[in-house]
Amino acid sequence: MKFESFSFPSRRSNIVAANGIVATSQPLASQAGLEILKAGGNALDAAIATVATLCVVEPCSTGIGGDAFALIWNAKEQKLYGLNASGPSPAALTSELVRSQGHEKYPPLGGLAVTVPGSLRGWELALNRFGSMGLDTIIKQAIQYAEFGYPVSQRIANQWSRSEEKMSKQADSKRVWLPNGRAPKATELFKNVEFAQTLKTIAEHGYDAFYTGAIAEQIANAVQADGGVLTQEDLANYRAEWVEPISVDYGDDFTFHEIPPNGQGLTALLALNIASGFDLHSLQYGTADYYHALMEAMKLAFIDAHAYIADPKKADVPIEGLLSKSYAKERANLIDMATALDPKPGNPNHHGDTVYLTVGDSEGNMVSWIQSLYMGFGSGLTVGNTGVQLQNRGANFSLEEGHPNEAAPNKRPFHTIIPGFITKNGQAFSSFGVMGGFMQPQGHLQVGINMTQFDMDPQTALDAPRFQWLKDKEFGMETAVSEEVRAELVRRGHDFLPPDKPLHYGGGQAIVRNPENGVYIGGSEPRNDGTAVGW
Repeated sequence: MKFESFSFPSRRSNIVAANGIVATSQPLASQAGLEILKAGGNALDAAIATVATLCVVEPCSTGIGGDAFALIWNAKEQKLYGLNASGPSPAALTSELVRSQGHEKYPPLGGLAVTVPGSLRGWELALNRFGSMGLDTIIKQAIQYAEFGYPVSQRIANQWSRSEEKMSKQADSKRVWLPNGRAPKATELFKNVEFAQTLKTIAEHGYDAFYTGAIAEQIANAVQADGGVLTQEDLANYRAEWVEPISVDYGDDFTFHEIPPNGQGLTALLALNIASGFDLHSLQYGTADYYHALMEAMKLAFIDAHAYIADPKKADVPIEGLLSKSYAKERANLIDMATALDPKPGNPNHHGDTVYLTVGDSEGNMVSWIQSLYMGFGSGLTVGNTGVQLQNRGANFSLEEGHPNEAAPNKRPFHTIIPGFITKNGQAFSSFGVMGGFMQPQGHLQVGINMTQFDMDPQTALDAPRFQWLKDKEFGMETAVSEEVRAELVRRGHDFLPPDKPLHYGGGQAIVRNPENGVYIGGSEPRNDGTAVGW
């Protein structure tokens, strides 16, 4: 396996390992997953150990009160499985109810924003099918960190501090997450004894202990006390599900795979399909032509995504038409290499704060797992004495009458979190992801092309500078892109945020497997605290 030589500002090296590898956004969580691999667990066991630990050590981004998605490569079957563990809206929720309370846009915080937490049902479904260890063993390290404490890492401390005002507005949130009336600072020890007890209860009594009984009662009470309509019945009725991944071919060898809607993985595939119509090598990496082609492809993909992505059980999502090569060519033909466009949705029907982790084991099994509360600490609600914070995924519902993503009962909202996976000639090549709200498909496009089109190793692919589409013709672009390139893009009509304006360009992790000897090469986001570890 040969990688091309590119150099970007970073002091991180690839991690190379033969027996297994774990990469995620917090070093303690990476180590927890690695310990499971060393103890004889497989990639799925290690993935759940890692994400359970992340629920403790990165609580502003994830928790069991949120949702999850996964792409799981089973080496024995040479098959990729898709997991959707995103919960629906409450049965009593309607857009009319929300509009009647004076909302023109869906409220991002509080009880109305809470949908059924799906992640634990995702753990259950995945472990029942692919796991080899008991949940009590897998989450032991997470329980210990919650009960006895862990030192808060640097970037997570910064994220935590930005939620102080939000978390101070609700008594249980303030008590649990703002000890001494403030967020913990970097290197300070933090513990969540209430959450440790919740995890012990789930480990002893099973997943139903969260979705029924005393914990479910506290969840429903917390949501209803803050104006939401979630009930114990909504929680008890929920199950995660296996879904068929969607994909597009890229070049002669590679296929990119994503979870189908209600997730926004379709956005990444739309952009990749459009970008495949350009000879990026001829445009040359890092030039104004190169960025212009990808930026325009990303805009067109997002416009279609916002028009069509919804819960396919409740709305018609024309996936086949959107991902057809003829539609991709039609959209690519709209791109003028000299001028930035104002994108409009196409018509495909006439054509036939999140955590991410990735794990590979010695057998060749690979897991791409993503789990989130959505915004920092989600809805701002913490559940009674459980130590559990609740997501605010309802914030992505539309209140526009007749929109495919309009809020409705028992409906899953448009979802931002997406795991990624790449196969090469039908074999597992890379498990990767880039967390960060609507940056995620943009990260999949850029990091994925870096690895496949330009043969970058995982760490270099993550180190490379990124752009981020915000709205209309407005982008953010990292300062590692030269002023000359930026100036030329401005001349073509692109608008950029000032270089000194803070903007997060996502947090990625990536592993690549060498099919010749089974060796893993792993990289970790230099913009986050995380690390890849292996043995």
